[in-house]
Amino acid sequence: MNILILGGGGREHALAWAIRQNPKCDRLIVAPGNAGIAGIARCAELAITDGAAVVNFCEENAIDLVVIGPEAPLAAGVADALRTAGILAFGPSAAAAQLEASKSFTKEICDACGAPTAAWARFTDAATARDHIARVGAPIVVKADGLAAGKGVTVAMTEAEAVAAVDAAFGGAFGDAGAEVVIEEFMTGEEASFFVLVDGTNCLPIGTAQDYKRVGEGDTGPNTGGMGAYSPAPVLTDAIQAQVMAEIVEPTVAEMARRGTPFQGVLYAGLMIENGRARLVEYNARFGDPEAQVLMMRLGAQALDLIQACAEGRLDSVTANWAEDHALTVVLAANGYPGDHQNGTAIRLPELTECSSRMIFHAGTARRDGQLVATGGRVLNATGRGATLAEARDAAYALAEAVDWPDGFFRRDIGWRAL
Repeated sequence: MNILILGGGGREHALAWAIRQNPKCDRLIVAPGNAGIAGIARCAELAITDGAAVVNFCEENAIDLVVIGPEAPLAAGVADALRTAGILAFGPSAAAAQLEASKSFTKEICDACGAPTAAWARFTDAATARDHIARVGAPIVVKADGLAAGKGVTVAMTEAEAVAAVDAAFGGAFGDAGAEVVIEEFMTGEEASFFVLVDGTNCLPIGTAQDYKRVGEGDTGPNTGGMGAYSPAPVLTDAIQAQVMAEIVEPTVAEMARRGTPFQGVLYAGLMIENGRARLVEYNARFGDPEAQVLMMRLGAQALDLIQACAEGRLDSVTANWAEDHALTVVLAANGYPGDHQNGTAIRLPELTECSSRMIFHAGTARRDGQLVATGGRVLNATGRGATLAEARDAAYALAEAVDWPDGFFRRDIGWRAL
């Protein structure tokens, strides 16, 4: 098969790494890719949110399957354009991708199908939102309704913090994504992620993970796109996973199909678990980043078989085969992230032999004049795999410590919840 992956972050490097191991993969192209991906696949310049451009590229390069990594191409309808052209695509339609692209849409779906989630309200102006905050009090959660690259959510512990988040959203901090705001009940408990492949009808759970959103150790500081993750998540017991499938995922999939917008792709459910039960925090319509790194580390080559079955509508014919192992990833970010940070700083990586138990996935890198440099806020993912979570953690941190990058930092407590 000739395969195209859209995206250029750590998630896409992990997907490329797993897919490349499958003998079905004859040729792999990643657009735009990054310096790490360039070592295992051809990187191509392509406007990945332009459906017509993606279709043309696929036709010119005889692409058999397109794996859409980030949320922006999904919201832009790239999967629709590919399917219209008869090209196999992994990822939901623009209509179905609203489960991620609009917080209020997801809440309406939950209300319609009875899926347990936080109480919520939607606002189109700051004054009304401020009045609601004053009436309800804090702690409270403020979310930009649209796509904000993982940074549009504020868990406000005080009313002042909540008001500031509202003012930032309506003041343009998140562009069009903040034109509407959803304010939610603050849920207590432990947060975890549950990943399910959906082919429009059939659902196949493929793994659990826990990530660390806060920039600082001890879960302090502002939210980020994610500073680390591990898989599996012990808090998501078999009983809770069964509850999530029966009360949240399957009703959501059925409601989407009933509306004529069946979901096809990976449904990533962010969950809050308390007293042995889960409620939905939010959905994403693609693999998480950095959760994909630990999932792909554990899935390996079979990831392509599962993705292909999902895209072809035959998930009922496959199963996910998990080894009894663990994976953990540590994000190396540029100093100052998630605020202002410097791009173009030099990085030296340790020598790595080909290995399925340790890997540095690139998230924001490029090669300039023969030098590896940082090109984003989250730059590398030091990822380890082991028989126990402690072994996986030790392998990941050994890699992180071996990276020579004075302009970067990483949290040193990833995995503390389980360990």
